[in-house]
Amino acid sequence: MKRALAALLFFGAGCARAPDDAPHAAAASPATRACGLDAAALGSFVRIPEGAFVRGAQPVYPEEGPPTRLHIAAFDMQAHEVTNNQFAAFARATGYVTDAERSAAAGGEGVGSGVFTSTDDTHRGPGAWRLVRGATWRAPEGPGSTIDARGGEPVVHVSLQDAQAYAAWADARLPTEEEWEYAASLGLHDPGDARSGAFDARGAPIANTWQGPFPIVDQGTDGFRARAPAGCFPRDRIGLYDMIGNVWEWTNSPAGPASATIKGGSYLCADNACARFRPAARQRQDVDFSTNHIGFRVVRDVN
Repeated sequence: MKRALAALLFFGAGCARAPDDAPHAAAASPATRACGLDAAALGSFVRIPEGAFVRGAQPVYPEEGPPTRLHIAAFDMQAHEVTNNQFAAFARATGYVTDAERSAAAGGEGVGSGVFTSTDDTHRGPGAWRLVRGATWRAPEGPGSTIDARGGEPVVHVSLQDAQAYAAWADARLPTEEEWEYAASLGLHDPGDARSGAFDARGAPIANTWQGPFPIVDQGTDGFRARAPAGCFPRDRIGLYDMIGNVWEWTNSPAGPASATIKGGSYLCADNACARFRPAARQRQDVDFSTNHIGFRVVRDVN
């Protein structure tokens, strides 16, 4: 994670970079409503049919275009983001140690994982990004935090290598950017409205995003001011959860030297910063870096 501090975060991924001396805001608020998938639905896959679509449709940012028509072969996609419980099973079975955990153990300058902390008290200052040594998938907000009773939330603080390792263990792989965007496009509630994965026809949130002026205050209109467990928001038209919002998702598609493309936006995406809660939206991310708003889901080839 040599470039970790530098990567913290201009994040066109939705968040302005905070200065190193930014005030340390309160830990992200927990969910305000109980929800989530039942055990029988966890780990289920959805068949994504063969077909054609327009990649980069309705582009907003320059990197999203130009629109290009592509043909995609059928594949199966996990219906939800990989959860803490799923990743814990992988770690127990294999003894795998993530890049963030190795970084924490190594010590020294510029090590750690990215943590955004926010507050609903505007007098305590805006939310801020920090590089936190000891922030890992087991301790998402840093030392002292835990995933106890949060097993249904998407795993975070995983690098591309970590996500690929889990996928190989699960007899799966990460989707390409094109596969991910195709699936998200098929799932839009209104195919003519690229934002319909995030908002209903009245403009009410139907995905876990940031409501209010980022990074000042998240009003939590959607019921959350942090990550939500899988299944707390409606399935899309093809049966997938959280393709938009909640956490960004790694793809296997390179975005430049030592970087890959992440898709889908996160709970930190707001209208005034990011607005990347659309299928075509894309973000470049260093492959050896991790944060508390990037996770992944896996796919399988159809034989």
